[in-house]
Amino acid sequence: MNNIIEIRFHGRGGQGAWTATQLLAMSALEEGKYVQSFPSFGPERAGAPMMAFVRISDQPIKLHSDIYNPHSVVVLDPTLLTAVNVLDGIQSNGKLVVNSHESASTLKNSLKLKDQQELWTVPASDIAIEILGRDITSTAMIGALVKATGYVNLDSVLKQVQKRFSGAIAEKNIVLIKRSYEEAKKI
Repeated sequence: MNNIIEIRFHGRGGQGAWTATQLLAMSALEEGKYVQSFPSFGPERAGAPMMAFVRISDQPIKLHSDIYNPHSVVVLDPTLLTAVNVLDGIQSNGKLVVNSHESASTLKNSLKLKDQQELWTVPASDIAIEILGRDITSTAMIGALVKATGYVNLDSVLKQVQKRFSGAIAEKNIVLIKRSYEEAKKI
């Protein structure tokens, strides 16, 4: 199981966390990897905290369970940083990718990351509102995750966005992903 990359997304119902994991999984599949993508809902309503998961491997994945010790955690909605334990089970050298424009010291102090854990931030809400006209951060956070981890190639993600969406929506999401990729930074 050492060759399996496990990623957990935290979002709220309707924010596109599961869509993000599907796009990420399809990008990895495009690259010849084996994948799993699945959600975990609590009360099924818009705005409720939820999680979505992705596994990526170079070999067939025989594991069929939730992800308890992710290599990376992605947080679409910064209000979840205080609402749920987003760091639960993250590996000691894991990467946390957060939609935030908070200062580095504020985030690091409130999250209590271990020394080997990396914190990456991107102002995904601001970028999404500017480009999409809505605070939908799912695709923006994929761009930030790709920059932070390199689990898949950016070109693979962009290709999947063009397959999933059409016309102006696809083009806006491509711009959003590229911009988030550029603006994501390690703190």
